[in-house]
Amino acid sequence: MPTRTSGAGHRAAVLGSPIAHSLSPVLHRAAYAELGLDDWSYDRFEIDEAALPGFVAELDGTWAGLSLTMPLKRAVIPLLDEISGTAAAVEAVNTVVFREDGRRFGDNTDIPGMIAALRERGVEKVESAAVLGAGATASSALAALARVCAGPVTAYVRSEARAAEMRGWGDRLGVDVRTAAWDDAADAFTAPLVIATTPAGTTDTLATVVPDRPGALFDVLYDPWPTTLAAAWSERGGKIIGGLDLLVHQAVLQVEQMTGTPKAPLAAMRAAGEAALAAR
Repeated sequence: MPTRTSGAGHRAAVLGSPIAHSLSPVLHRAAYAELGLDDWSYDRFEIDEAALPGFVAELDGTWAGLSLTMPLKRAVIPLLDEISGTAAAVEAVNTVVFREDGRRFGDNTDIPGMIAALRERGVEKVESAAVLGAGATASSALAALARVCAGPVTAYVRSEARAAEMRGWGDRLGVDVRTAAWDDAADAFTAPLVIATTPAGTTDTLATVVPDRPGALFDVLYDPWPTTLAAAWSERGGKIIGGLDLLVHQAVLQVEQMTGTPKAPLAAMRAAGEAALAAR
């Protein structure tokens, strides 16, 4: 697909609620600057599920794409003409591309973004893994683990309903998912790879039980950073993959899809994200 650089300008934005904290504008604008896409703009909008259909319906031909965060990743699906197999696998869309023929295409860049972030930190394959939490990010983690983990994945959750949901995702994604109670979450740390998908503060109490020789921790949060758990993990010599790693890698894929650019500037986007976090 050719790079979209002609015309009166192109627009993109991130939608969600809450959205004020989002680093996506920083990353995408850094990419546009590096690529010389001077007529591109990227904004953020506070949009909930009820407002989403009206917002999308009013977008004109200058719009190239949307990034979606919670609670919109599933709500947007009925508004699209087509979604990728990756997005369909987890019933979650975080990227919408408005094609030149007017069709709305949905994709999920979180999953390949997770895989790329793991590989960048040297995590190519593990024999087992643990996931802390359940929900949209946890299902994306399972989809990534289908490519990375050779053996079972244990999900630590707070209710039997969540446990059943995670086992269902495992069946759908071809991952051997076992479930355990959140009260036993410290047991997760025996796995060579732990993916924490919970909200800020949820894993703070677990920082006191990080083992002396931990494996790899992928904590999907980026603000505040480091999390209490990530700091304790790093102090004990464990490998850390952070939320900014995920955010940058999935944003790289979004920029490439929305602009048609074959290779987005990963280093410039990461530097912009690090600077923005340091300034908070």
